[in-house]
Amino acid sequence: MLTIAAPALAQGTTYTTIERGRYLVNAGDCASCHTDQGGKPYAGGLALPTPFGIIYSTNITPDRVTGIGNWSEEDFYRAMHNGIRRDGKHLYPAFPYPWFTKVSQDDVSAIKAFLNTLTPVRQENRPTKLVWPLNEREVMAGWNELYFRDDAFVADPKKSEQWNRGAYLVEGLGHCGACHTATNVLGAAKTTQNLKGGDFGEHWYAPSLTGHLRHGLGEWSAAEIVEYLKTGANSKSAAAGPMAEVVKNSTQYLSDSDLNAIAAYLKDFPVEKTATQAAEIDKQALSRGEALYVDNCTGCHMENGEGLTEVFPSLKASSAVQATLPDTVIHVVLAGAKAAATPSKPTGLAMPAFDRKLDDKQIADLVNYIRNAWGNHASQTDAGAVSKIRKDVENGGR
Repeated sequence: MLTIAAPALAQGTTYTTIERGRYLVNAGDCASCHTDQGGKPYAGGLALPTPFGIIYSTNITPDRVTGIGNWSEEDFYRAMHNGIRRDGKHLYPAFPYPWFTKVSQDDVSAIKAFLNTLTPVRQENRPTKLVWPLNEREVMAGWNELYFRDDAFVADPKKSEQWNRGAYLVEGLGHCGACHTATNVLGAAKTTQNLKGGDFGEHWYAPSLTGHLRHGLGEWSAAEIVEYLKTGANSKSAAAGPMAEVVKNSTQYLSDSDLNAIAAYLKDFPVEKTATQAAEIDKQALSRGEALYVDNCTGCHMENGEGLTEVFPSLKASSAVQATLPDTVIHVVLAGAKAAATPSKPTGLAMPAFDRKLDDKQIADLVNYIRNAWGNHASQTDAGAVSKIRKDVENGGR
């Protein structure tokens, strides 16, 4: 069997174990969810909206009363691997244990060793605000029976060690499918659509990570995937919203070896050429959208939609722009976006918001033009959809 993780830990906790745990915590993007805006690192309290209500992230500092200071390694492994808290109650899959279940016990132990070194923060965990009966954690036993598989990662002997390392990170600790996979009405990932794109709330749509030529990574090289994950941008796209947080708190810290392993795994998906079905756009609407684009967007993204390499992202042939749903594009036009700040791009370029400049119909025309100009081809939106996203953004959506 191919090696997919670091060697087993020696007896006792060592500095090497702690540093390995720090790396794995970054790989798992733990800070993004377990740190509230303006809050203490890893003390929880971040509101995580779901279709069923709000779940608040928990305190994972080593405070012995409100955190995980009294948790044993076995307690912690059970939570990561099976979604069961120390008190025996079920966790909700907003904590991505359906993916963390693949993480090796040695890696989970290293993560716990690092978390034990954090400054304890006394902060009570906030109760969930979920609809009945989901507010009763016991119902998760039935959900797990239907949708959860206790499924530790097993390397594929027919694939390379690099491919297997990439699969381990993408399908396990990186939990990419938690956002980039569509879910059913009960919030469970549709396994037949793994990594083919998903609507992960707050009007952000995570595009496909498979080989689709329009709304996936079919046109991306492995080097472009690595550059995007390391810096938050490449010649084809720039991270915005939650993905910018992932780059900021997680992927920029991964080793080149691991980034290349992720790219090797993702590039192994077969190329897909299926066309996106979209109705013919009214020529007058296209003309209105083009005029709005010329007036508001060409200064950065250029008339040809190709942007400026290393400065402004291309909209032409962009998988995010051509994603199955237009939500991300609408969201960015309404609220603006700030790129992830990384050592290679320390300033983190910002796009201004147009919510006060353009009305719903104008934004719909502009978005439809961007998603169907320069050879792009994607579904259309309308003023009603823009209005709904506008209201949610104004009410605090990111």
